[in-house]
Amino acid sequence: MGGSGPMNAPGQARTTVFTQMSALAMRHNAINLGQGFPDESGPDHIIEAAALAMRDGHNQYPPLAGIPQLRQAIADHQRRFYGLEPDTEDGIVVTAGASEATAAAMLALAGPGDEVIALEPYYDAYKACAAMAGATLVPVRLEAPAYRLDAERLRAAVGPRTRVLLINSPHNPTGTVLEETELAAIAELAVERDLIVVTDEVYEHLVFDDHRHRPLASFPGMWDRTVTISSAGKTFSVTGWKIGWASGPADLIARVKAVKQFLSFASGTPFQYAITEALNTGDDYYRDYVAGYRERRDFLVAGLADLGFTVTEPQGTYFVTTSAAPFGAKDGMEFCLDLPERCGVVAIPNQAFYADPDAPRPEVRFTFCKPLPVLQEGLDRLRRGLHRAT
Repeated sequence: MGGSGPMNAPGQARTTVFTQMSALAMRHNAINLGQGFPDESGPDHIIEAAALAMRDGHNQYPPLAGIPQLRQAIADHQRRFYGLEPDTEDGIVVTAGASEATAAAMLALAGPGDEVIALEPYYDAYKACAAMAGATLVPVRLEAPAYRLDAERLRAAVGPRTRVLLINSPHNPTGTVLEETELAAIAELAVERDLIVVTDEVYEHLVFDDHRHRPLASFPGMWDRTVTISSAGKTFSVTGWKIGWASGPADLIARVKAVKQFLSFASGTPFQYAITEALNTGDDYYRDYVAGYRERRDFLVAGLADLGFTVTEPQGTYFVTTSAAPFGAKDGMEFCLDLPERCGVVAIPNQAFYADPDAPRPEVRFTFCKPLPVLQEGLDRLRRGLHRAT
């Protein structure tokens, strides 16, 4: 899959950077501050809802599009937070996580000879999904350290073969939340050039300070051309349940379902009942969720800066992008490969999220989706290990 570092012999398929780094974490008993999964389980009432669904016999195949109760809850969520009105019968499909929704959307909406534009750095699965569809991924770079969208650069990347804009905000790995003017520029271009837009919004509820997430589907002219993707994994700390969804106009969702039926067909029946319960959670949950992660963000940002990293404070997600250049690192991959043994900590090299993953870059991503004591231990280990190395 798309660019995960030079750890394979010539001619072999690359394994993902997440697989590589997780293996190193186990080998060296390292704290995994790289991969984006919380240490805690989700709220007790959601876990209990899944157990109850199992005990009540909801253990067989659900409908292809997802159980009706969950589709209704997704529609209610989109209306409640964004004023969007997906049709519960034809405008929503439940998927095995946002990753399957992205793969199904690429296979459904792009094909051989097409180009898919994505904001770089990008989650490495995007390139793989485009390639499976026979399409070419065209990166539009968000330049460090600000990681803002250059609307003219995006416009220049659109050509006669461009079919899909794949937009991720809140943005992994940089933590950028696209502003109103940036989103409006994307919407204007999509309408002008008659492009399909696929949005990855899995961190929609993890936005900090005065920043705001607004779906592209809510902009003028965008509903009929946008597939909106999200999931329950990040918002409710149940990443292993793999319950995601795509919503949008009936004609585009029909095409996504036509592909999805030959991927997983359907999955996670008891978890679908539990996520129905989760999406009906009151506003207090979302406020507490953001406040808790804001505290962890501030803690890790301050700690990494104190250690000597150059830190870009994230506006959303649960990732912090840093530069390891102050430690003499020019190649983030080499730095991260050495880190588990040297410090007992795992991080992710941002260069794995670029179209040229073998080109050395000093940026390194840490996650703060861990309890404060774990973050403290990770910082302590980094302090000891990096001090010895420098």
